[in-house]
Amino acid sequence: MADRYLHFTGTAPGRFLTGKLGLPQPARLRRWSLKTQSLDGPLLHLTAGDSAVVQELGAVLAATGLTVVRSAEPAPRPAGIVVDATAVATAAGLGDVHAALHPVVRSLAPGGRIVIVGVRPSAEDHHQAAAQQALEGFVRSLGKEIGRGSTVQLLRIEPDATASAESTFRFLLSPRSAYVSGQVVELTGATPDPATDPATDPAAPLAGRTALVTGAARGIGASVASVLARDGAQVICLDIPQTRDELARTADRLGASALPLDITADDAAERIAAAAPGGLDILVHNAGITRDRRLANMPADRWAQVVEVNLDSVLRTTDALLDAGTINRGGRIIATASIAGIAGNTGQTNYAASKAGIIGLVRSLAPRAAADHGVTVNAVAPGFIETKMTAAVPLFIREAGRRMNSLAQGGLPVDVAETTAWFAQPASAAVNGQIVRVCGQSLLGA
Repeated sequence: MADRYLHFTGTAPGRFLTGKLGLPQPARLRRWSLKTQSLDGPLLHLTAGDSAVVQELGAVLAATGLTVVRSAEPAPRPAGIVVDATAVATAAGLGDVHAALHPVVRSLAPGGRIVIVGVRPSAEDHHQAAAQQALEGFVRSLGKEIGRGSTVQLLRIEPDATASAESTFRFLLSPRSAYVSGQVVELTGATPDPATDPATDPAAPLAGRTALVTGAARGIGASVASVLARDGAQVICLDIPQTRDELARTADRLGASALPLDITADDAAERIAAAAPGGLDILVHNAGITRDRRLANMPADRWAQVVEVNLDSVLRTTDALLDAGTINRGGRIIATASIAGIAGNTGQTNYAASKAGIIGLVRSLAPRAAADHGVTVNAVAPGFIETKMTAAVPLFIREAGRRMNSLAQGGLPVDVAETTAWFAQPASAAVNGQIVRVCGQSLLGA
């Protein structure tokens, strides 16, 4: 369903009226397209304090293809700003972050990107931990005030992981991350293994990879399959047999293969393995259902259906595919959580429990899957996304869902798909155990 309010505020009368009434004025987001593949302007690289990684970080930023400048003068208006705050280790040191950004933040171009680079808070040094944790509050607050369709993120990089950050910077400093803001992403020290994570063409980073997407007949799943195919993957689209015709149309459009299958079936993992004789490089758990009702009115079958589809089937098939070696070394598992699993939702105790369970799965399995199988495990947590399901939500609730985030609008299925594709890249070996909200920095659970 079209967002008429967003369209109205893009007109001169709409801007005038909403300005007078003090209503939200969302900016139309610049998403990736063939004409809009990168930020339109230079990237300003600033340093807060005496960083030990400034040269290495500069080289990684240059590899993204953006024009990197080290001084705001006489550079043109920046499309992105990266502040290296890895050296901030005291409360006083936070003043260096303010000093770096304060003079230039107003000059950020509309739809711009700000990334603060920090490190993980120390368990041994509480002064450093306080200063680095303070960056999270800073980033979330700046994301809520920056406006004009711009986004702000905190990227924590372990000392030995800077060289592995290129794919993450390519994502965060691009139109692909248009609906991701106020997020904290941590990179591990893992580096791509040339044997399983070969160097790739940035224009087709998934070339030669086989991906399976569940719930792929329509909506977010179809968009995920489309973006993975666009990036070069050979995609298997899986959905329940009842969607066979729609699933076939989606697969045909993408040059993919269709696998009509109920993911809760006892033999689901075996049939997936049979459909991918060469193994899977990317497994996207997107299939999900809702059976909303307040707990006092929720019969056991409605509870069980949601937990079975959204969580239990994910656990079973993931275990079986890992144990069987169907997911190749260097593989990527991406699950779909939800901000409902983070913040909760009235009438969705079953759904929220299942999505919170996905977060638990990722946090526990990620380090072991990497160590034992060479596979990373991450999750996207969508907020209000414009789909047929949200179009059926009552008007006032729908409008609240759209406006209650820093970007004051709903996201699109492609926003979830772009985040999934970043997780899926061979170059994203250092991205593991992450839960990234695709919610425009929703006020729910913020």
